[in-house]
Amino acid sequence: MEKVLMALAAALAIGLTALATAWAQSRIGSAGAGSLAEKPELSGTIIIMLAIPETMVILGFVIAAMILLMIK
Repeated sequence: MEKVLMALAAALAIGLTALATAWAQSRIGSAGAGSLAEKPELSGTIIIMLAIPETMVILGFVIAAMILLMIK
């Protein structure tokens, strides 16, 4: 039963961070599209702003890997 709970915790670590990243990127993407319509020179900044939330998924993956490596 302990292995099942650890696997569930790892799945939640990935799943919740992925959902949070998707929500953040949807908000950033819509705001970025609006700002690109007014100032096309902001394209580089918008791309960077879209890439920043991806660190949440990477950290979630690291936590999930650490949880799964504890399973013996």
